[in-house]
This record gives sequence, C-alpha cells and structure tokens, in this order.
Amino acid sequence: MDTSNTAATGDTHARDAERLAERLLDDTLGALELFAVYLGGELGLYRALHELGPLTAAELSGHTGTALRYTAEWLEQQAVAGLVETDAGAPAEERRYRLPPGHARVLVDADDLAHVAPFAHMLAGIGGVISEVAQAYRTGAGVPYESYGRAFRHGQGHINRPVFTHELPDAWLAAMPDVTARLRGTPRPRVADVGCGQGWSTLAIARAFPGACVDGLDADASSIADARAEAERAGLGDRIRLEQADACRLAAAGPYDLVMILEVLHDLPRPVEALRSARAALTPGGTVLVVDERVADRFTAPGDKVERMMYGWSVTHCLPTQLVEYPSAATGTVMRAGTVRRYAAEAGFGSCSVLPVDNDFFRLYRLDP
Repeated sequence: MDTSNTAATGDTHARDAERLAERLLDDTLGALELFAVYLGGELGLYRALHELGPLTAAELSGHTGTALRYTAEWLEQQAVAGLVETDAGAPAEERRYRLPPGHARVLVDADDLAHVAPFAHMLAGIGGVISEVAQAYRTGAGVPYESYGRAFRHGQGHINRPVFTHELPDAWLAAMPDVTARLRGTPRPRVADVGCGQGWSTLAIARAFPGACVDGLDADASSIADARAEAERAGLGDRIRLEQADACRLAAAGPYDLVMILEVLHDLPRPVEALRSARAALTPGGTVLVVDERVADRFTAPGDKVERMMYGWSVTHCLPTQLVEYPSAATGTVMRAGTVRRYAAEAGFGSCSVLPVDNDFFRLYRLDP
C-alpha cells in the first residue's frame, strides 16, 4: 500500500491548520488591543498623556478620574503592546509613561488623516450587539442602527472625519472643477449632504463655500443631534440646516446644485429610490457625488485587505442594519462599481463616471442627469 500521498495530504492539512490557528491568535491579539485603544480614547487616557507629558500611573489616574489599579494595568498593557513608552526598569510606582508624538496623531488628533483609532469604537459597538446579529442570521430580520449605540456612532463619524475635513473640500471637489466653479460663482448655491451622520462633511462644505446653503440629512436622530452640537461648537449653527429625514424624500427639499451621498449609498435599503429622489432634487445642471467603498470590480477569493475589511463590516453591521426594512436591496458594504452604475441607470441618470481621485478606501462617482 502506497502511503506517501496520504502522508503528504496529512502534512498539508497540518500546515494549513497551523497557519490558520496562528492567524486567529494574531486576530485575537489585535481585537484585544483595539478594545484597550477604545478604553484609552473613551476615558481620555491618551489625551492626558499627550497634553500633560510623561505621567506615572497615579498621576494619570488623578488627572482622568480613573481607578489607580485599572489605570496602572492599562498603562502596562499599552507599554507591552508598544503604544506608549516607559522605562521598564524603574519601580512600578515611579515609572513614567509617554505617548510618542507620532502615536498621538493616530490616537488623539481627531482631524489628522492618520487618526484611525475610531476603528476601536466601531469594534466596541459591534461587540455590544453581536448576539443580536447572530439572532438576525437565524431569523433573517435586521438589527437597527441605533442598537449599535454611541460607540459605533462615534467611531463611524470620527473615522471619516479627517478625510471629510481635508480631502472632500479640496482634492475630491477639485476633480469636478465645473461644480466647484458653480458653488463659488452662484449666489447662494445649495448643497445637500445625504446621510450626513455626525455632520463632518456638512461642516467641511460650509467652511469651504461660505456663500452656500448646506443641508445635512440623516435618518438617525442621535447622529443629527451630534451634528447640531458640532455645528454650534464650530460656530456654523446658523449657516447649515441639519434634519432627520429619509433620503428617498430629498426631492421635496430641493432644488440643489450638488447632492452628496458620502459612504452611505450601500447602506440604504432603497438605493435606487434614493438616487431617483436625488436626481429629482437637482437644479438644471446640478450633479450628484457618490463616494463609497473602493472594493474590487469583481468577487475574488481570497481577497486583499480592503476587501476583507469591507466584508467584515458587512457581515457584522451594514447588512444587518439594511435588513431592518423590507423590502431591502440588501446591498451590503461591498458595493462594486458595476452595482453603482446599475443603480444610477435605474434611477434615470444619463452618466455615471468614476472620478480620478486616488484613495485607498474610497471610490468617487459623478452622476449627471
């Protein structure tokens, strides 16, 4: 009996098992460290280290109002993980912890393009509702967006804040020079920000185009409340209008020179109806800007990191929130370019073109009637 093939197959299976086990161990480590990042952001621990300089555990505990034993353990974990620096040889009570300036960009500075710490809040929000997601898989029902709580809402808003603040009013709109000229040259141009969330994109447009009337609309009441608070803090509360509203009813609020649907079209249960309403809301010569995930043009397996991330959000958040309504397009997070073009055509748009903007996560589409 020839056992060589059987032995070779067994060796292959053993290597596959070892690789996958190692990968899941690494993923577990990453998830645990993201939860610790959530604690550091939520409790103001990173900010205190950034603003006050090197601190002992007792000093950080006193400044942040956190219990010393927890704070000391968190600092040691952060040092072991390499997120903060310390003199490991010093006595525990005297050990001072520092947040490197480069790490502060990632963990503290909410407007920095390197600020990806809000992913930790998104993960915490999903963790709090994952049992409901599992039940939805059994029943086919959905999980409401509001069930994911403040943590996810904060994370989603703030992970997009830097790019909406810096790239939207500059590089992104620069790819449509005729639209920019219209917003600058038309008396009181009107812009709609559909699915504005916490309003960072709305605020960015209001700052960039002081003469424009900017309306931010979102179906989530808590997101609109957050956006209104941010608008007041920014001194723009009297220049923008923020309303809880259905994207499919936008036409009644028009006409608009520009309608923006930023990182939200894939989340809409009725995307074609929403696009049709956006088209009806345009002034003559108006334009719709859709920004969504930069996924591959077709399904391949295994996929790259972007594809893996987008499917990760889809199976735990985007698809469950879309299935709250029935019927639903149930697009999921992974909305490929061909799907956007199909939705645009079904909504009556004459053209749907991809804008020449380089971004690792987003693809920009210009839709014209």
